Amino acid sequence: MSLQTLTDRIKDIVKEDSKLNSTVKFDTSEGVVFVDATQVPNIVNNEDKEAACKIKLSVENALKLLDGELNGMNAFMMGKIKVKGDMGVAMKVMQLIG
Repeated sequence: MSLQTLTDRIKDIVKEDSKLNSTVKFDTSEGVVFVDATQVPNIVNNEDKEAACKIKLSVENALKLLDGELNGMNAFMMGKIKVKGDMGVAMKVMQLIG
């Protein structure tokens, strides 16, 4: 499990236009995945920039979340996911992930 795998998976989900209309940073111990959905096509990269919503989690938990093996709300309540910033954007991210 690597940051590159996570980045590629998020690119697949975001596609050209995620309709998030915001910025999100997934902050992991291996690095960050930054999503700029304020423009079309959306940009997904590993630059450590300021974002409206910062989601801190492990790469392992992020991949489990994307695979449907981890419930986002339960993970948040158990402290496996920490969110700073715009909670509305975090909720849109969870809807996008499914």
